[in-house]
Amino acid sequence: MAFIQSKGLSFHRRRKKVSLSAAKFILFFIGKILITLFLALFLAYFLGMRVTVAGSSMESTLSDGEKVFVNRFLYTLSDPQAGDVVVFLPNGNEKSQYYVKRVVAVPGDTVQIVDGVLYVNGEIYDDEDAEAIENAGLAEEEITIGEGEYFVLGDNRNNSEDSRYANIGNVSEDDIVGKAWFYYAGIRDMGLVK
Repeated sequence: MAFIQSKGLSFHRRRKKVSLSAAKFILFFIGKILITLFLALFLAYFLGMRVTVAGSSMESTLSDGEKVFVNRFLYTLSDPQAGDVVVFLPNGNEKSQYYVKRVVAVPGDTVQIVDGVLYVNGEIYDDEDAEAIENAGLAEEEITIGEGEYFVLGDNRNNSEDSRYANIGNVSEDDIVGKAWFYYAGIRDMGLVK
């Protein structure tokens, strides 16, 4: 009669050694995934916001229906500058559509529209293509732009609801979502916003 010996429980088993190169590979792989996720979230939050231009107030720069990508990160590092095309919510109204307009005056500047001509700090605003402004609105009298405020106009001055009107007025820095940096209207119509 043959006896079969069972191994039973053994507390002296050898542990298998994990290869150092396999551990490095796994850690490297996990690190790459984490970096990729961080970059994706960063880009989606700061550069991934997209708004649609409504109306013709920014023609010929931007047209009705064009998609605009917004850089929300830029203005955490710096302030809007004259000439920037910004995206904002008028008076911070979250239920309103986003407005896309050009900054023409920054804090401390003075603005006035006289005989259809825009003056910033007493000098004619350099805008070669602009036609005479028909409605000066609030800018009929000289306006001094306060701290943290910006005076914005549409590029199509005579068809734009902008800082000249009381329901918009000077735009607070807190209401500016970011800078319009890229537009897209189709394969053949896309580019940087200038």
